[in-house]
This record gives sequence, structure tokens and C-alpha cells, in this order.
Amino acid sequence: MNYRELGSTGLKVSEIALGCEGMTEDNYAMCAKLFDLAEQSGINYFDLYASDPDLRSAIGKTLEGRRGKFIIQSHLCSVWKDGQYMRTRNLAEVREGFAEMLRLLRVSYVDVGMIHYCDALSDWDDIIRNGILDYARELKAAGKIHHIGLSSHNPQVAMKAVESGSIDVLMFSVNPCYDLQPASEDVESLWADESYAGHLTNMNPERQRLYETCQRLGVGITVMKCFGGGDLLSAEMSPAGVALTVSQCIAYALSRPGVSCVLCGAHSVEQLRECVAYESASESERDYAGAFASFPKISWEGHCMYCSHCLPCPVKIDIAAVTKFLNLAQAGGNESVPETVREHYRVLEHHAGECVKCGSCEKRCPFGVRIRENMTEAVKVFGM
Repeated sequence: MNYRELGSTGLKVSEIALGCEGMTEDNYAMCAKLFDLAEQSGINYFDLYASDPDLRSAIGKTLEGRRGKFIIQSHLCSVWKDGQYMRTRNLAEVREGFAEMLRLLRVSYVDVGMIHYCDALSDWDDIIRNGILDYARELKAAGKIHHIGLSSHNPQVAMKAVESGSIDVLMFSVNPCYDLQPASEDVESLWADESYAGHLTNMNPERQRLYETCQRLGVGITVMKCFGGGDLLSAEMSPAGVALTVSQCIAYALSRPGVSCVLCGAHSVEQLRECVAYESASESERDYAGAFASFPKISWEGHCMYCSHCLPCPVKIDIAAVTKFLNLAQAGGNESVPETVREHYRVLEHHAGECVKCGSCEKRCPFGVRIRENMTEAVKVFGM
């Protein structure tokens, strides 16, 4: 299992992580089975957005004796009321729900306290006005949560939270179809047929800017909806009209700037094994570029997807890495290049200044990226 830094939290998390969607299967017996496989596979991170007390109790039971082996991302504002899940912004309900969650999980703290499901700018204002953000800070000061997070599907809301400096972790929906769509307060629009009716070209710039800003500011991204609820794995169901594989979806999400792990919401042991198999998958099995280039009505023309089809470079430049650091440097606008970005670029074995402008990379790029121009710009930005 490969492990990544979770932003600036100091935590090292498995890049394949566990979602909670399938844990209720087989009258909650699936919970223990998934955690057993997770432990055997080196998965050390899981998300618990669900407020179902029976599920929380099942997780608490299966965590007994191995709390230290798992990093817990659990949600504030997700409560159980009148026998069903509810998202709340009532501070009293949030406090009661968090206390119940700790009790049922049989833990004294969670590693990431995720403010649950904020997709509207007005909702972010409510989180501040109603004292929920202050409560999260209170919990952090008391050691009951170690890091504050926010879950969202809206890049505008997420960006506001990230730039406020209030959160350490962002749980965000990342997949190649969502990434084409503009910001919306209605999560259903991300998958609506009409949203894909025309010809779509390139990633939505707000989403690209969000990922780059998270990496620049040290906010770790944990990915939800990597498979679009499974629809991306079916040619009939996917808005792209082409089926992707599990490994292709995971590889795409993990190649976005700022991303630390993909939360796989497996409904069976077999599904989780398929996700874990990504770790031993070949480069060709992970390769998503060919599939993306074949999407009808969808094009990433001129946009670097960090797929490395441009390689090999005759002077051994890691073109995708140079381009990613260039994009990160430019994401801050007129601000100076962050030291972390400059240092990561500096330690690359080869730099853009070594480019001989042969153009062989551009002939191989499935997306028509003007790589030689990027190399010239990188030299201007980094001086080498």
C-alpha cells in the first residue's frame, strides 16, 4: 500500500481508503469483513458520514483492539433523528450527535472532524453564524478532534473554506465527469443528462484552481464519488458514454493536485479487493488517457491530464511533474511562488531548462497540450 501526506496534518494515509456506504450490508455483518480486509491490505483511513447508530455501534465493535491502526474521518452535523439520517445546523443537535458518535464508536477522539455536506455559500455562512465552526475549533482545542474538515461538492464553497484557513482537510467529489461541470448548489446537476447534452471541453477552471490551491496551502483532499456511484464503470450509465475501470477512476483522482486518498464505498469484500488491486495494477491498467480521448462529446483539448503519455523524454524530463508544479505556481496569481512548490521543483532530477524543443512529447500527447510552451514558461517561473 502506498501512503501519502494528508495535507499539512502530519498524518500519512493509505491512498486507498474506506468509505462507509456498504457497511450496513448483511445486517451490518459487512462492516467487520470490510475492516478485516482493510487492515490486511494496509488501508489505515476511513470515512464515516452516516449517522445510523447501529452502524456506528458496529464500527465501534470492530475497532476494539485496533483503534491505533485506523485514522478516523467522521462527520459533525450528521445526526439521527426520528429514525433517519438528517443534516443539521442546529448547534445543540450537533453537540449531542458528536457526543453520541464518540460513545458508539468507543473512542475518545476522531482524527478528522468533518463539517458535513456544505454545498451553498449561504450554508457556509450559517456554519459560521450558528457557531458550528467555533464548536469544531473547541473540539480541536480539547483534543476530541485533531483536524477540522469540510465535505462539499461545490468548488466555490470549498474554495471559500480552504482560503479562510479554517479547515485542514477537504472531502470533495472528484471524477472526470464532475470535473467538467461548473459550480452548483444542486449536487444532482452534476449527473443530470442536460448537463452533458452539448460538447464539453476541458476541466472546469474553478475545480482545477481548487485542487491546486489545496496543494499550495497544505489542505489534504479526501475523494468521494470517484466512481460516480458506480455509473462511470458502465458505458450505459456513464455520461461519458464509455466505461472506465476501477483502476482508471482511482488513478485519475489520485493524479489531481492536493489529493491524498480515494474513499472507496465498497458494498462487498470483492469490491474492496478490486479497489485494493489498484496498488499492484500495471501502468497500462491504470492508464486513463486513451479512454478519455475516446469520450464522445467530451474533450480535454490542450489540458494536461498528468497521464505521462508524453514520455519518454530524450533528456529525461518528468514532463507531467514540471507541468503540475508550473500550474501550482501560477495558481496563486500575482503572489510569489510558494517555497514548497519551488523546492519540489528544484529537487526534480531534470528541469524544463534542459528541454531541447524536439516536440516528440507533443506528438504523443492525446490532448494536444503545447508542452514546449509550458517548458519555456516553467523556466521563466522557476529560473531553471
